[in-house]
Amino acid sequence: MIVVPSSLRAALAVLAAVPVLLAGTAASAPASSTTPTAVRASADRPLTDAPDAVAGGERHRPRCRATNEKEIARLFDRWNASLATGRADTVVRRNYAPGSVLLPTLSNVPRDTPEEQRDYFTHFLAGRPTGRIVSRHIDIDCRTAVDAGLYTFTFGDGRVVPARYTFTYRWTGHRWLITSHHSSAMPEATPVAPHAP
Repeated sequence: MIVVPSSLRAALAVLAAVPVLLAGTAASAPASSTTPTAVRASADRPLTDAPDAVAGGERHRPRCRATNEKEIARLFDRWNASLATGRADTVVRRNYAPGSVLLPTLSNVPRDTPEEQRDYFTHFLAGRPTGRIVSRHIDIDCRTAVDAGLYTFTFGDGRVVPARYTFTYRWTGHRWLITSHHSSAMPEATPVAPHAP
């Protein structure tokens, strides 16, 4: 029987943790030939909204949230219904996760706090917008989903603004919330009837 001194056991524990530490930093490190193992380890980790839980010395990942394209598509309907309330606070509170980022259509300023998001929607809602999906692509992962495509906004004065969008959602354990929302006007002129549905 070989007796391993406690100082050696501690050193071995530190060395065993190095791949885990590298995996956590690989996403922020530039790609290079010295970190391929760390990048692969990082890519194998699912995207979740909470760190791995540790129980009984073993790591447990949160369960994936079963969903489908229909449920994810309804999240836009929830967001659009929030617009219809005319209340910026309702739009933000019902739809956006803490720490989310909004890159809006009608502003050059990224909005990454609830206060900044409310400020944007206060001005946006003054035009009485209604959104309509023109085309979309939905991608679903373990606890995240992406809905990206084209939509139009019809304003109370009859103006119609076509735009591109990406909503990224995360399951919080209770509901789906937006973690990032990018919306931008179409780069090329698109003829749209003044009173399109």
